[in-house]
Parts: sequence; C-alpha cells; structure tokens
Amino acid sequence: MGVVHEVLSANAEYVSNFGEKGSLALPPARQFAVLTCMDARLDPAKYAGLSEGDAHVIRNAGGRASDDAIRSLVISYKLLGTKEFFVIHHSDCGMEFFTDETMRGLLRSSLETAQLTAEGFADVGKGPGSVEGDYIDWLTVADRTGAVVDDVRRIRNHPLVPKSIPIYGYVYDVTTGALLEVVEATSIGAAK
Repeated sequence: MGVVHEVLSANAEYVSNFGEKGSLALPPARQFAVLTCMDARLDPAKYAGLSEGDAHVIRNAGGRASDDAIRSLVISYKLLGTKEFFVIHHSDCGMEFFTDETMRGLLRSSLETAQLTAEGFADVGKGPGSVEGDYIDWLTVADRTGAVVDDVRRIRNHPLVPKSIPIYGYVYDVTTGALLEVVEATSIGAAK
C-alpha cells in the first residue's frame, strides 16, 4: 500500500499553515547552494540553519559532483544568483559500502532490492536483471575526505563555474550533527 496516504495527510496539514510562503522569491535569499547526500539522516535545513527560500539544496546518492549536480549548480548561480557553494558528504555513507562492480553485479542478477550482510550487499531477488548498470558510473566512495576533495576540485575546475565562487568542503558527522571542514577541499575551492 505504501505511505502515500501519510504523505498526502502531512501535505494537507502543511497547506493549512502555508501562510506567506507562497510569495517567496525564486532566487534563494541567502545566495548559496548546498550539494549533499540524499541520506534520510541528513536534514540540510536543520544542520545549515535554513528556512524555505534561503538556499538551493541539491541532493544525490553520496552528494557527488555528478554532471547533473554541476548542471544544477550552474543554473543556481547563472540564473538565480548564488554566490557560494558547499559540498557536504557525511560519515557512515552507504556509498562507502560497495563498489561500481558490486552494483553492476547485483543489477545483472536481479532488479529487486539487495540485502546488506556482514560480507556486504547480496542479491536475494529472482532474475532477470539487466546489464544497463554496466554503463553507469555509480560514484561510490572509497575515501570519504578524498571524495569531498575530488568533488570540490571537479566543481572548481569546471569551465562553467566562475573562479569567483568559493566552494567549501565538509563532512557531516551523523553521530553528532557536526559539520567538519575538509581543509584541503576548502583550500582548493577558494575564490580567486
């Protein structure tokens, strides 16, 4: 059955208290963007002190600087005036628990949800699977701080991102809620 009724009920409550939010401006009021992970334990509004309308939040698996994430960042500054970027990965990220080859193998076996075991992910589904996963770079994370550095570097060196935009690198600690700076990433991302 799913959670659709719960979501729609929550939305009805939200609508009843929506107030002046319908008149928020399109550009983010605080003029910055956050690239972070889709992990449900992360609430960028809370850990970055955001209210609706304050900032752009771009989320994907791992908070990686994929082509689509960079596309969103470019739209954010070019059309909507953001002036600073934050790349925020986190501890205990699921993207650290498998490799591209693991994901490809799981998808070749079946399209059903895999199971996390003590030895890693295992396919428990019945086929068929698909080889289409072989053509995707899953952007897994072998080194957490190294991935932040790599992502900040990729954004900094992208020909569509102005050198005047500072890019900060952080790791969010899921056990404490703290943002821990990745100094090398922030140094690479410094505005010029």
